[in-house]
Amino acid sequence: MGVGVPADRDPAPASRLKGYRLFRIFGFDVKLNLTWLLLALLITWTLAAGLFPADYPGLSQQTYWWMGVAGAIGILFSIVFHELSHSLVARRFGLPIGGITLFIFGGVAEMEEEPVNPRVEFLMAVAGPVASVVLAVLFYQFHQLAVASDWYTPVIGVSHYLALVNLVLAIFNLVPAFPLDGGRMLRAALWHWTGDLRRATDIASQIGSGFGLALMIVGGLAFIQGQFIGGMWWLLIGAFLRAAARSSYQQLLIREILSDQPVRRFMNREPVTVPPDITLEQLLENYIYRHHYKMFPVVRDRELLGCVTINDLKKLPREQWASTRVEEATTPCSAANTVSPDTDTVKLIAAMSSPQAGSRYMVVENGRLVGMVSLKDLREFIALKLELE
Repeated sequence: MGVGVPADRDPAPASRLKGYRLFRIFGFDVKLNLTWLLLALLITWTLAAGLFPADYPGLSQQTYWWMGVAGAIGILFSIVFHELSHSLVARRFGLPIGGITLFIFGGVAEMEEEPVNPRVEFLMAVAGPVASVVLAVLFYQFHQLAVASDWYTPVIGVSHYLALVNLVLAIFNLVPAFPLDGGRMLRAALWHWTGDLRRATDIASQIGSGFGLALMIVGGLAFIQGQFIGGMWWLLIGAFLRAAARSSYQQLLIREILSDQPVRRFMNREPVTVPPDITLEQLLENYIYRHHYKMFPVVRDRELLGCVTINDLKKLPREQWASTRVEEATTPCSAANTVSPDTDTVKLIAAMSSPQAGSRYMVVENGRLVGMVSLKDLREFIALKLELE
């Protein structure tokens, strides 16, 4: 079909994809990751060069390409509709959604918290396939109307294709392989029966990993038999599902590890600071090259003035570094570079994982610098805990 599998919901802020905002609907930002353009091109080419000419011969090549473009746009609409259903149900139960991002394997609704109970998990999961079935029925009814009214062949062909795609999308997502919707429904059932979210996630993710491996084997066999595009596509989807299933369980462990843990638990209490009266050249030679940090707090007589970063240096010509003081390039303290020591660490990771965010934050209490916290240090701590787990 040439349509990717939706990644559906992402409970781990650190795994978010960079996306460019397309529009906002019902309070959710819909973003496009550039990898989705590859999916759109593949869909358009597959439809224009293969499916539509085979099913509807006799049309012009230009018509086939317009049908391919319409099919790709219809799939974009279908994926957004699918993810929007998850997001609306999540919001109904008070779970924050960071937005919807379209990427090469479909779409992802960026869920910032895990569901609070199995019922919420099940309802959120089933909303996606239900939405796809609704679209399949609507497109099929439109197709029937087009046939009965003897409308243009391109309208008949595209509507039939979109009805079939949404049906396949619903069926595929009902496979009980985590993190597909069916896998999340399975996790909800296991969670309900065992009362243990970790155990339920472990079992569901192992099934999802096995399903991903099965798809990779199918793809490999198809590739050997000469079905290069289909084989490659199944290999990629299988690899993605296998990796997503494994990481989903790790993400749950990470949330448990960091749950209710304040930033002060992980901060460096003796951070390297720089005085405001040294030059940018001295900053480069004596601090950046020595400590390998990209951001340093600027402190004068224990007073925090702000911070200076590599980007601040890059804003000025190199020949001015020897004559420009750090104070002149200092960025003032703000929510973009400071955090309270009592901030929840999970929320901080969510902020640090944003494409525009820095990887180090100054920890400030009552206007004083009390430490530094970095994404690198947090990841190293998490890696150690996961190894022990």
